[in-house]
Amino acid sequence: MHFRYLKWDERFGRQDTKSPFDRLNDIFQQLLLISSGDVAQALKWLTELDKEYKLTSEDEGYGMSDFIEDLEQKGYIKYNEDKVEIVITRKTERELRTKSLEEIFRNLKKDKAGDHKTSFQGRGLERQPETKKWAYGDDLNHFDSTGTLLNALRNSPLDSFKLSEDDLEVYETDHNTSSATVLMIDLSHSMILYGEDRITPAKKVAMALAELILNRYSKDSLDIIAFGNDVWPVSVEDLPYLKVGPYHTNTLAGLELARHILQRKRHANKQILMITDGKPSAMYENGKLYKNSFGLDRKIVNKVLNEAVICKKEKITITTFMIARDAYLQNFVREMTEANKGRAYFSSIDNLGGFVLEDYVRNRKKRV
Repeated sequence: MHFRYLKWDERFGRQDTKSPFDRLNDIFQQLLLISSGDVAQALKWLTELDKEYKLTSEDEGYGMSDFIEDLEQKGYIKYNEDKVEIVITRKTERELRTKSLEEIFRNLKKDKAGDHKTSFQGRGLERQPETKKWAYGDDLNHFDSTGTLLNALRNSPLDSFKLSEDDLEVYETDHNTSSATVLMIDLSHSMILYGEDRITPAKKVAMALAELILNRYSKDSLDIIAFGNDVWPVSVEDLPYLKVGPYHTNTLAGLELARHILQRKRHANKQILMITDGKPSAMYENGKLYKNSFGLDRKIVNKVLNEAVICKKEKITITTFMIARDAYLQNFVREMTEANKGRAYFSSIDNLGGFVLEDYVRNRKKRV
């Protein structure tokens, strides 16, 4: 008897129940993020991958032309108003956000996600096992009937039963606060330098966070801003199309705009989540852009630190997600974090999503 050993293929160990369209669409959507929403470029890459890795097969009778036809018929792509260029639809934009959230949450433990709980107790959504005396204004939906009856029996005379206001017990509840968040995304040139794509994970995180807030935390607010030489607001719909430019890093302008946005919010929690990989290297001075890419310019750094202190005074926490390993850059982040009394994470692009979403859902401290 003879045995022939072959290289193990992971596909043999599991049954793939996805249709040919769904399998190709998963890859296509990843390529859309990398190409910043360029459908033609994403399809070109997908065709090249199909030739090299045999993504489609004759046995299934489904090829790239069938996939492109299905994309249009199912409402994922369409021609633009000029009938010249193929673009993605709102349906695709929504699906990109949904899949980004699913992908990130798959890597998180289920028990790590929760509401914005605080160390205070009061009206809220989740009932606790502890009880307390009823007070005017307490929600009677959390009425503890057993505890109330025991109190009444304990306090009533032997020959009669009497229920008084002092006998009433209600369950404690966690106090859930609303959060106003500004997400800052660095679009400076360093986000694609050194052969590492950092902007695609940053966009994916932004889309996942937007989807989380829109579907789970309806009372929260999320504003997104991009910063390079300058700073500008970004809508949720614009996220797939973000591109890195030939920009420096104007961290100061980003923090200033984020603070001004949060000043108009009435939420209990206010926070800035900043995704960056570089040092602050630009700022506006007397209406002109001052730039210095060499080392840490103390003129720029001190202005950023001053802004971090102002945010602290206005009870705005800055959480920095640093995707760079340079020791001197990490020291700058620590200095800014100390000035703001905020938080800092030094993460790789692989675990960036987990860090951002975990930090968001764990933000339990109420600021008064």
